[in-house]
Amino acid sequence: MNKLIETIKRTNKEQSYKQNGLHTFINPFSYLKIRNRGILENFDFIYVDGFLLVSILGLLGVKVSRKSFDMTSLAKKVFIDSVEKNKSVYFIGSTKEAIGSFIHIVRRNFPKMNIVGNRNGYFENEKERKNTIKTIITLNPDILVVGMGTPFQEIFLLDLYKAGWVGCGYTCGGFIHQTTSGIEYYPSFFNKYNLRWLYRIYDEPKLVKRYLFFYPLSLLLIIFDFFKCKTKLVFRRI
Repeated sequence: MNKLIETIKRTNKEQSYKQNGLHTFINPFSYLKIRNRGILENFDFIYVDGFLLVSILGLLGVKVSRKSFDMTSLAKKVFIDSVEKNKSVYFIGSTKEAIGSFIHIVRRNFPKMNIVGNRNGYFENEKERKNTIKTIITLNPDILVVGMGTPFQEIFLLDLYKAGWVGCGYTCGGFIHQTTSGIEYYPSFFNKYNLRWLYRIYDEPKLVKRYLFFYPLSLLLIIFDFFKCKTKLVFRRI
């Protein structure tokens, strides 16, 4: 937890999204999925996704701002930067139909973006997964955006780095399938008043259980892990 907090603090710098390395985002649900799995420790940059988690961390003395890979936050900055500096981009995630619609919408809104490849995030077997990693390494994109859900997207990025790719990699959760309905997923009202979670429940009712059960459980675990880590540090100093 201590290393996680330090990475979050360092990541909170405005221009961190422009740096090479592995970038991921945590919210209460993703933290619950990869807690104690030794995955987050291998990421160079960790952003806090969600107003609620930002508030909880603030109460614990960790002052950060909300950043998410969507058009209300980091995705827009990454896309604009890729166009201005002619960086090559590869997208992988969601279903074959969704990634096709997504690429069409992105090209329409960012016609000068250098998209060198894309594919869905499902593999029939391990051989197909390894071949995809080889293809990405051959294309050598400057930026890779992966939307497979936690923990699969994080593990995929880690495996890609182990295989030799050294660009700028981002996890993006459900960003790809959300963007199939338009480049701006959240209506302005829900974005302005930090009610994005409420709109997501409206748009995807299956998420009710996540927000009403898993989020409170995860927040309790985050608080527990935080103070457990602090207690260990105190005893080490005695």
